[in-house]
Amino acid sequence: MVQNETITEENTPKSDDDVWTQGPDGELIPDYDSTFPIINEGEVVRGKVVRVDKDEVLIDIGYKSEGVIPVSELSIRRSVNPADEVNIGDEIDALVMTKEDAEGRLILSKKRARFEMAWKRIEGAAESGEPVEGTVIEVVKGGLILDLGVRGFLPASLVDIRRVQDLDEFMGQTLRCKVIELNRSRNNVVLSRRAVLEEERKEMRQAILDRLSPGDVVSGTISNIVDFGAFVDLEGIDGLIHISELSWSHVNHPSELLEIGQEVQVKVLDIDRERQRISLGLKQTQSDPWQQVVDMYDQGDVIEGKVTKVVTFGAFIEVVPGVEGLVHISELAQHHVENPREVVTQGDSVRAKIIEMDPERRRLSLSLKRVDEGEGGTGVGEGATELGLSEEVFAENTAEEPVSEEALAESAVQEPVAEQGFVEEPAEQSDESIQADSVAPEEQGPGDSEGGHPAPPEEEEAT
Repeated sequence: MVQNETITEENTPKSDDDVWTQGPDGELIPDYDSTFPIINEGEVVRGKVVRVDKDEVLIDIGYKSEGVIPVSELSIRRSVNPADEVNIGDEIDALVMTKEDAEGRLILSKKRARFEMAWKRIEGAAESGEPVEGTVIEVVKGGLILDLGVRGFLPASLVDIRRVQDLDEFMGQTLRCKVIELNRSRNNVVLSRRAVLEEERKEMRQAILDRLSPGDVVSGTISNIVDFGAFVDLEGIDGLIHISELSWSHVNHPSELLEIGQEVQVKVLDIDRERQRISLGLKQTQSDPWQQVVDMYDQGDVIEGKVTKVVTFGAFIEVVPGVEGLVHISELAQHHVENPREVVTQGDSVRAKIIEMDPERRRLSLSLKRVDEGEGGTGVGEGATELGLSEEVFAENTAEEPVSEEALAESAVQEPVAEQGFVEEPAEQSDESIQADSVAPEEQGPGDSEGGHPAPPEEEEAT
């Protein structure tokens, strides 16, 4: 019969791994708990993917049970397929959300582990000014969403140096951006790709500025059109063509001549190196129509042209494309003209005489009445028609464009009416009637009659 041996501390079996422990009855039992890693909720652990289901992924982290990652905790993307995110055998990081749920499972989160690690990296990038990289995963109203491990928002105005028309073209691309706003309490990250591009192109812009000089003719692409002109991309820096430098003729809006993406040849007019601004001209690369007028005509020549605009003080006639001359109301006909539309209308073909040329001020004064002065003609060509003062004329007159200061100044220096129709005087006139008849038609008030009786002062003042 074998005597029972009392187990003491001296004769307790020891394992090299020290995985034994004394049970409640004093017997030795394996200490399995000591073989498991110590984990805490909120801690990031590393494990191997052992199973991928449609709604969850199982991870072996060496714990007493496998960790479960629900599909909602796999990625910051919405509606993901687990098979697209992980594969069996992948080693991934996961954050411990719950050590034991109601079913005794260990619940992990892959996206929250990425979030914690990414946030530290983003905070460091925001402090240092270094760019971060992320993949565009969504196109939303007003911008793009980038996967940085955190959802980063890239506003549409900061996607590129110039405004992007279609944001969908960036879907799936990896972009380098700077962090311009960071808020941990709201998990808010705002990015700017434009800041990265501007920094990269800063040296390039300086090189372009050093290379260019006023007077150079360069090629560029229309990058933007605004009311006051158009911007041209000169391979890294934008220059401005002011609306007044687009064409030798009048332009109402730059879109009449240009469109975004169009290739153009432009001339460098001025460079502000300190502010990195370049002024460009488009019309300087085209022939000056005024030079054509100077080469073709002299003062006193009779030209043929088309009426382009009728205004209260006269009519504008296009001599050559891009050059218009003014026929003052006093030069429209031999007789007195109250309304220029009595003589010409827009679109009429006319013959006019050049009475003054000023190439420096780019002004051309014309006359219709002097064309056939000796023959008593009006100077209106075959295409014109004689119009009376109809209701249509007055309706058109009320819609006339306002007179510019330049046109008013020009009309003010025109010669006064040289010839007016004279009314044959009666054989005998009193001194009073002679004095009334000597008043020029322009000086008579609307109340004056053919008999020479002036209107009362009150009516003249009201008129």
